Amino acid sequence: MLRAHVQQSALLVVLSAAVLVGCTNGEAGKTAAGGGQAAAPAIALLNVSYDPTRELYRDINAAFARHYEQEHGRPVEVKQSHAASGSQARAVIDGLDADVVTLAVWPDVEAVAKSGLLRPDWQARYDNQSVPYHSVVVLVVRKGNPKKIQDWADLVRDDVSIITPNPKTSGNGKYSFLAAWGAALATGGSEEDARKFVTELYHRTPVLDTGARAATATFSQKGIGDVHLTFENEAHLEVDEAKGELEIIYPPRSIRVDPPVAVVDQNVDRRATRHAAEAYLGFLYTPEGRAIIAKHHYRPWGNDSPSPAAGEEWPKVETFDIEFVGGWNTAMKKFFGEGGVFDAIYNPGTAG
Repeated sequence: MLRAHVQQSALLVVLSAAVLVGCTNGEAGKTAAGGGQAAAPAIALLNVSYDPTRELYRDINAAFARHYEQEHGRPVEVKQSHAASGSQARAVIDGLDADVVTLAVWPDVEAVAKSGLLRPDWQARYDNQSVPYHSVVVLVVRKGNPKKIQDWADLVRDDVSIITPNPKTSGNGKYSFLAAWGAALATGGSEEDARKFVTELYHRTPVLDTGARAATATFSQKGIGDVHLTFENEAHLEVDEAKGELEIIYPPRSIRVDPPVAVVDQNVDRRATRHAAEAYLGFLYTPEGRAIIAKHHYRPWGNDSPSPAAGEEWPKVETFDIEFVGGWNTAMKKFFGEGGVFDAIYNPGTAG
């Protein structure tokens, strides 16, 4: 939950004073012309997130608004913005007025912090290093699994075509790349073996969409590809909407996906929305928030993690995390930076 050091007593004093004088901006109260207290205006928050979280935060926003108004007597309206995670980070840096960011990968939130919009301690403010839930990369295949895909090695057969987002722009794409690289190492392969494996994988990728949701549409709606690499939560939504035409394959091992969240300090202090913004992210750690998260097939942390549905259990997957390559700073420089491994191996003209 939210750490004690973020309880800003000075800010609360300022806000209380604003209520007394009838200030109308941000989270202050509003005095009616006749001397009585009018209904307080709704607090407006903007959650800037990545592609696959639209449905999750639609439910979270409704539940949080009810909770906050009951608890604090103020209505809240939370708006959402979604696109590729890297693009969203850049949009916030360039002026998109986010109160919170809930992005796919640590480097995207850290980029916002380095711009000066977040305090350097952003990762220490919530439990699990400000990662309220996690996921895994899975494989989505056509009905009946006609190519008999069961594990990562099956992806580089000559008759298999793969859909996955661009790792240069998409958090989903980065994690899918790293899942494949790590799976090659996990079977006893060397770094050269892993490089050869991902090279073959991307030579079988005819389309690299900029974001996860666009890749989903390419696979499920346009019918391109034999297998789609994506997060578990996105895979379930994709399969549900396909009404039996797609299936999920859980590989024996995969990477753990850790999407972090953060309050955008400079924006919430300017807009006087800090209290609501902090409460919003804190709600993700409550029993009600965790139940909504699980329903959307994101995995809340903890041994008491709620199941996605009554009588349903989380499929077991052996996972590794980003530390297998030395952390995100190393991964970004080695794999996804200019002249890194991905730039060296991917040539759109070679995709089959």
